[in-house]
Amino acid sequence: MGFAKEFREFAVRGNVVDLAVGVIVGAAFAKIVDSLVKDLVMPVVGRVIGGLDFSNHFLRLADPPPGYQGPMTYEALTKAGVPLFAYGNFLTVLLNFVLLAFVIFLMVRQVNRVRRRLEQPAAEPAAAPPPEDVLLLREIRDALRQRSAP
Repeated sequence: MGFAKEFREFAVRGNVVDLAVGVIVGAAFAKIVDSLVKDLVMPVVGRVIGGLDFSNHFLRLADPPPGYQGPMTYEALTKAGVPLFAYGNFLTVLLNFVLLAFVIFLMVRQVNRVRRRLEQPAAEPAAAPPPEDVLLLREIRDALRQRSAP
């Protein structure tokens, strides 16, 4: 079997295609959840905490280049090539990760609840009571057994 034919069979095998679809859907889902955290959750958290923005908390590890007149923000100093110990940016990314993980946890939890409800077999309806004539026949049978018992 030629290399090209073997590669083609591998590439179109079901599990490889499924993996590709999973990666594409996962990337799209990641964008949705990232937007949810960044655009909806983080502004609320920032408002509750008092508008704290950790991204501009850093320590300069060197002075800016001679003649630098730009702002002393993380973004501007990074573009100027100043080495920074950017603990604030790290805290922001860490907080985003924790919130993202929490949102994904809540979503997966809800999906699992729905899945369990859908997978449970429908409860069998309660058995209808036996008709009155059957009950009467059972009483007669039981009475005859009691009479014939020694």
